[in-house]
Amino acid sequence: MHLNTHYQALHEQYLFSDIARKVNAYRSEHPDAQVISLGIGDVTLPLAPAIVESMRKAVEEMGNAATFHGYGPEQGYPFLREAIANEYAQRSVALEDDEIFISDGAKSDLGNILDLFSADNAVLIPDPVYPVYVDTNLMAGRSIRYLKADKQNHFLPMPDPDVCCDLVYLCSPNNPTGAAYNREQLKAWVEYATGKGAVILFDAAYESFITGDDIPHSIYEIPGADSCAIEFCSFSKMAGFTGVRCGWTIVPHNLRSGGMSLNRMWLRRQTTKFNGVPYIVQRGAQAALSPEGKQQIRESIAYYQQNANAIHQMLTQAQIYHTGGQNSPYIWMECPGKMASWDFFQRLLAAVQVVGTPGAGFGKNGEGFFRLTAFGSHEQTEEAVRRMREFFQMREDGRGSCVRF
Repeated sequence: MHLNTHYQALHEQYLFSDIARKVNAYRSEHPDAQVISLGIGDVTLPLAPAIVESMRKAVEEMGNAATFHGYGPEQGYPFLREAIANEYAQRSVALEDDEIFISDGAKSDLGNILDLFSADNAVLIPDPVYPVYVDTNLMAGRSIRYLKADKQNHFLPMPDPDVCCDLVYLCSPNNPTGAAYNREQLKAWVEYATGKGAVILFDAAYESFITGDDIPHSIYEIPGADSCAIEFCSFSKMAGFTGVRCGWTIVPHNLRSGGMSLNRMWLRRQTTKFNGVPYIVQRGAQAALSPEGKQQIRESIAYYQQNANAIHQMLTQAQIYHTGGQNSPYIWMECPGKMASWDFFQRLLAAVQVVGTPGAGFGKNGEGFFRLTAFGSHEQTEEAVRRMREFFQMREDGRGSCVRF
């Protein structure tokens, strides 16, 4: 028996588990502290009424022999795939139902999709980046090349024609930076992938937060993307399904390599390794795409966008460089005083009991930066903004002179 030794290349703890451990240690030492977390990107608002009602009806169906549902199709029920196809049609993107695969969330499929690709493939991943992209490839022993994202390119790196790769991860709007590619920038990436014979793995989990007219909601809004890109999306942040679990992956028929169809390969993989998303959950997801559900969801997204704007305004007034907060629920800020990101984490927690995510946890280029999220309540976000504003204000030092904290 031999173990997969590639696991030795992973950090011992997942980033957010490490944050939770540090926060719990602080709370044990300061039991009266009122800690506010703007760290993990979990939603706080409840499911929309239309979703709850649809799931309630589905539960009743499951309790009746005449309407009971057992194993469903691994690729998802037709009623949900059709609803998703209709959403894309409104953006002038035509999809066949069998190009849409229902999943239990984008995170799962972003890792599982690697079953289709040889471990010999070279992977191009932006840095900083959502850790799952890196860790799932390290587990498989793939060669990873990092694409530098920084202040100079506003955390939106563009393709380098001299760099060759087989798989490219793109996330727009981005987690953790909140930056979003415009139409011309995504066109350049599609042209790059087409020229290199590479496949783009496009994470669109935060597309519902886009407000800019020139920011595509789907990579398939770019001509030619259907022959070089797989898209992942989710109901988690759009409809508050972080605890319900439902998403979708699009594998176009035009995506082929070496005479093999990636669509057929993914169908074969899913029918072998996946039993599908529960009927009750898929009925809730369908309701999220109904006219009533979409109106209720827009209200929830607007709620979070107000939080993001409050954080954005506070950082702007403090003259702190940041990205995100306008097309994204994430705000990516530069640590003041050139502090290391974990040092800033500890200092912010100790001084004003506000928690964020150290940028170093997202890669080498994340050092010196910090991620905040807009998924808290208005009251908690307003209080966190007030505390952070105080944190950034001029303070008196022990000698009576003013210094920036």
